Amino acid sequence: METHRLVRPKDLNQYGHLFGGRLLAWVDEDSWIAASLEFPGSRFVTMAMDEVVFRHSVKEGTILTIKSESVKLGRTSATYEVRVVDEQAQDDNPIFTTRVTFVKVDESGRKAPIIK
Repeated sequence: METHRLVRPKDLNQYGHLFGGRLLAWVDEDSWIAASLEFPGSRFVTMAMDEVVFRHSVKEGTILTIKSESVKLGRTSATYEVRVVDEQAQDDNPIFTTRVTFVKVDESGRKAPIIK
């Protein structure tokens, strides 16, 4: 799945760069949407992000592309590889990459099997 985000003034820190926490929220939300679309009716919670390394700063007006791809499916969990890039940049270097793992839970918050 691929989504896009426009970096606006409200997303910036005091130095005029994208807040890291804002990017993490977008990555979490967009990969959760990918999992929810792949497994309709499932109730997912975020279990882990493998790595949090911001490779370079992002300024206002940047259009980010967030790509989430399923890479592992367990009995109760699904893992997505996420890549964030500036499609308008001259280089092909990602701004951020990670793997996000979600666990399916029932109404009581207990792990539940993923049914495809």
